[in-house]
Amino acid sequence: MNSGVQPGEPASERLRRVAAVRRKLIEQGPPRRPRGGPDFATVTLPERDCNQIRDLLVDERVETVIEIGLAYAGSALAISEALLRTGSCSPRHVVIDPFQHTAYEGVGWELLCSAGLDGVAELVTEPSQRFLARLADASFAADAAFVDGSHHFHNVFIDLHFLGEIVRPGGVVLLDDVGWPSVSAAVAYFEINLGWRPMPGALAYGTLAPAGGRLRMGAYRLPDPRPAPDFRKFRPFC
Repeated sequence: MNSGVQPGEPASERLRRVAAVRRKLIEQGPPRRPRGGPDFATVTLPERDCNQIRDLLVDERVETVIEIGLAYAGSALAISEALLRTGSCSPRHVVIDPFQHTAYEGVGWELLCSAGLDGVAELVTEPSQRFLARLADASFAADAAFVDGSHHFHNVFIDLHFLGEIVRPGGVVLLDDVGWPSVSAAVAYFEINLGWRPMPGALAYGTLAPAGGRLRMGAYRLPDPRPAPDFRKFRPFC
């Protein structure tokens, strides 16, 4: 396994290595396909969407990003590329996927390591709903998050609740599959009751969901300052 970001390695070389792994994954697929594992084409975010995530995070000058759902590392490679492009001295990419070493047999993490990103990324193999709670308790702060994990309403809701505490005020939260009723219902609460603002122009050139003709991804700007909601002003969101 690769030893990660090498001391003194030029930024251009680090980016070249990531780009090469991304290109090979896009053109050839993963180096191996776990027997009975999730289909690569089905679970992997299209290249165009990954590029939009990368470009948005570069524009945001992010230094720390949380990602929920690694799978075959398509989006993770794009996010790590963004972290390298911003020129941060201490980029950090926290990737949460409890199924990485079971359903995916570690393929996604191996790809990140082969790109020299194990010095930037760290893999957490427990459910995000538990781990994010501990991050929030530890006052961990991130600039952005990308959510593409469980699509059960209650899990998405819990993920977004804790990300609302972890992602800095004014930061961004990106979600895949916002056309799924369970995902759109969860994010609607935070939009309607907590002031998360949609960023429709940020992902304007993304791919469309299989049904409905709407973009498959959504981007939201968190309010600044962080709100303190009043339960007496609760607004139904579904």
